[in-house]
Amino acid sequence: MSLSLPTDYPRLRRVKSFQELIRTPFSDGVNAFVWERSLPGDFREVVERLGAGEGIVTLEESQLRLLRVSAAGRVAIEGMLADLKLLQAHELAPVLNCIHDYPHDDQPGPVATDVFSFHADSAPVEADTWLCTYHGAPSEGLRNEDSQRRVDNPATRAELLKLYGGAEDAGFREFLNENCYDLHYAARPSAQPFAFGLGNLWRIATEWPGCPVPPCIHRAPKQLPGQPPRLLLIS
Repeated sequence: MSLSLPTDYPRLRRVKSFQELIRTPFSDGVNAFVWERSLPGDFREVVERLGAGEGIVTLEESQLRLLRVSAAGRVAIEGMLADLKLLQAHELAPVLNCIHDYPHDDQPGPVATDVFSFHADSAPVEADTWLCTYHGAPSEGLRNEDSQRRVDNPATRAELLKLYGGAEDAGFREFLNENCYDLHYAARPSAQPFAFGLGNLWRIATEWPGCPVPPCIHRAPKQLPGQPPRLLLIS
């Protein structure tokens, strides 16, 4: 199924520059900003030159600059490094990853908590999440109105209470939070997830005390056999 970027979702706002992306505050329910871009360069060649690997491989600038690539591959590398330095210049801590696969929650119990599950990011202080997929399957978003927290499903909550082994009290809420169960969401039957797209730079709201908007719900795409690795910038 092809997932397109929605044009009429009021929580999503398109911007036309990096300065607009970083300076516009989250307000009026808007919890995601996207700077849509069509980036030049051959990102596929970069992945091929990086070679085989496992899990998540963090890419260093020196490693990328030593790759033997064509002019188009060099353009792709310089584009990724430019994004990296742009975020670093604004006191963010971005990393470039080549993702062959993520860890799976092999024994999820009532609620899976791996990145393939729709979830919200969280932080103890004000923070945003920045994302850009350069190659491979992009991240996916879910409208808040099309979601339900998994811990709010009565059957799931009953299973979690049984796992907790106590009453529904402050300790239970702490148990949900410590295990990140309260950050994961289920899509409603009529939900229409959307893809973040390739080359687009995103800034999405996280869940932190006092955040003026609900967090942006998203997930990593399933890595299917034979699919190429992802090139991802994340902060």
